[in-house]
Amino acid sequence: MAPLAQTELSEKVRPPQVNLRRYRWVRNGVLAWLTMVLAGAFLLKIPRLRILEHTARNLYFHVPMWFAMMAAFAVAGYHAAGFLRSGRRARDVRAVAAARVGTLFGLVGIVTGMVWARFTWYQSSGLWWNFDPKQTMAAAQLLIFGAYFVLRSALGGQPEKRGRVSAVYLLFAVAVMPFLLYVLPRQMQSLHPGAEGNPAFSEITHPIMRVIFYPSVAGFIGLFWVLYTQRVRAAALEMRSVVRGS
Repeated sequence: MAPLAQTELSEKVRPPQVNLRRYRWVRNGVLAWLTMVLAGAFLLKIPRLRILEHTARNLYFHVPMWFAMMAAFAVAGYHAAGFLRSGRRARDVRAVAAARVGTLFGLVGIVTGMVWARFTWYQSSGLWWNFDPKQTMAAAQLLIFGAYFVLRSALGGQPEKRGRVSAVYLLFAVAVMPFLLYVLPRQMQSLHPGAEGNPAFSEITHPIMRVIFYPSVAGFIGLFWVLYTQRVRAAALEMRSVVRGS
């Protein structure tokens, strides 16, 4: 039984594997794709929408950040559930990597939203933040995700317990995400398109903008995958160096 136990142990602590050839192909493809998206975002002529004017181009950046964040935390939740089921350290590493990159996209999303609101809705008042329901819910969601990293830091010396407790919390954070970012804000009065009394952005957006918007969403989700894979690879190298050192 000893060799079997040793095999099971090594399987649980084995570093995550990264297919470098696939990573390089995807990375190069994403960079080329986003280059075309950025060129189109600034060069393609768009209709001047009331109030928004040319700030409507921020649609190509602000909204895809939230899509990328949601994709990132869906991946994080998947690996958190996998860690609870298998106890493999590689799953915990992947969950943390996806959560970190997802939080980055969320922060960029909320900052681009603040800037957009400042120069459209709040231009006359000079405000950067007005506790609009969607803004507030997005900030609450980011705080919930931030607490995940605080929790992991508090359990830093206990890898197994840290992984399990933080995985359960991460699943909770992912579960409430659709309600905070989509369901609840749509039931309240808000300046954001799609809220109660407001048409969806697709209803007021010229079809030509969708030519860039949808590829932008795909491109930034691809960028998440690239950054996520980089973090997983860095964590794997660090785990291997620790094993060699011991």
